[in-house]
Amino acid sequence: MNTNPQYYGLSPKIQLKEIGKNKLGIVKVLKSRIIRKDAEKIVAIASQIKSINPELEITLICTHNICSKSIMLLKNERVAIELID
Repeated sequence: MNTNPQYYGLSPKIQLKEIGKNKLGIVKVLKSRIIRKDAEKIVAIASQIKSINPELEITLICTHNICSKSIMLLKNERVAIELID
């Protein structure tokens, strides 16, 4: 599995991490809160990745600082969330 963001047509600043077979994580560790606008960008990134490789499962890897509206949006778009400290 390729973890180079440029392979998927994404910015090189985006951090991708292989977390299992056919599972790719988008690493988004911020000191501030992840709000709905950030979640919309994450959904766009996940859509871009799935357009290149549709069988991948996408997971957001982030801290506990995420608002409930963002969580709902990500769940509706089938982007899993993995919380880290």
